Amino acid sequence: MTDFLPVDEQLAILTDGVDTMLPEGALRDLLEEKRPLRVKLGVDPTAPDVTLGWAVVFRLLRRFQELGHTAVLIVGDFTAQVGDPSGKSETRRRLESAEIESHVSETLDTIKELLLPDRLEIRPNTEWLAAMDMQDVLSMTSAVTVARIMDRDDFRKRWDLHEPISMIEFMYPLLQAMDSVAVEADIEIGGTDQLFNLLVGRDLQQHHGQAPQAVMTVPLLVGTDGEKKMSQSLGNYVSVKDGPDEMFGKTMSIPDHLMEQWFLLAAAYSEADASRVVAEVAAGDRHPGETKRLLAREVVSIYWGEDAAAGAEAAFDQIFRAKEAPDDIPEVALDGAADVFLPALLDEAGLVASRSEARRLIKQGAVRIDGEKYDGESIPSAEITGKVIQVGKRRFVRAVT
Repeated sequence: MTDFLPVDEQLAILTDGVDTMLPEGALRDLLEEKRPLRVKLGVDPTAPDVTLGWAVVFRLLRRFQELGHTAVLIVGDFTAQVGDPSGKSETRRRLESAEIESHVSETLDTIKELLLPDRLEIRPNTEWLAAMDMQDVLSMTSAVTVARIMDRDDFRKRWDLHEPISMIEFMYPLLQAMDSVAVEADIEIGGTDQLFNLLVGRDLQQHHGQAPQAVMTVPLLVGTDGEKKMSQSLGNYVSVKDGPDEMFGKTMSIPDHLMEQWFLLAAAYSEADASRVVAEVAAGDRHPGETKRLLAREVVSIYWGEDAAAGAEAAFDQIFRAKEAPDDIPEVALDGAADVFLPALLDEAGLVASRSEARRLIKQGAVRIDGEKYDGESIPSAEITGKVIQVGKRRFVRAVT
């Protein structure tokens, strides 16, 4: 039998940094049952990377594991084909199954590293959603009214603006709610943009005679642009797999007004500690630049350790204070062809997430060869051999034969 911490101690650990908990008092009631709770998190594999923003909710799921509860990770390989309309002003592109499978293979191992191997269930929702017949679908849709679906803010706005909403978008909240029924979730967690979906899970559980889950949401981490939530499609993200130098440099690039949120969500500070650090900056007791360095070190330390964080800070100083390229530039071998297709080379060297990202960065003037901007996709091998290729401010590689 699991020995649980006192309920008040568990609550203090689990609720720090949490935005919403519904219904009021439900989490306490569940914890007082003194049993391992089933805590659901659903993730749709719609992109090939795991960002610092995505890691926020995994960190909350891990807290439940550390306290003796069971993490139930739903891999939305079925719902990803439908597309979550949360926060969308237009119908989202549907993904093909092959693309989804690729994203699953690229992200699942990383997600596992963020969680504990014990007390972890991983369930693809094709397991139950693909098996539904029309009778099942009719039963599911009968549980939720159109008025309930139109309570959703983004649907209401699009309706009022006479913008199209497809029927498949109405289906998404119901399909992901069936996940809660299938795994008999006690609690479901997610980002603040998922609150409506999580509440529909309660509706369908009640329809199936289950006790409705409690729901908890965490804030959405704002990306490096300082304006919109961190997103791979927007390019304003930091990957948990970014190397120490890249992670440090990207964190240093955020606007100052994001520091409190980043200390809380990206560096895993408590609410009290994050507020204290920022208050000291406001009072003049801390220098903003040095505080951001502390933030960058803390973020890198979570994923790479303190020694790597110190090395990343030194590399940052060499590039930005001394205006020098790093000493230990990695090398990428050319294939011997007369011409080099630059997007492929950047992808192979790990300087970009994909060839499409490479093309976008080339067009934006973010790629340099020996310090000179290069805006073409093809370049003779002789003109690139031995030279340093730079992407953005912090990514370097040397082309060799």
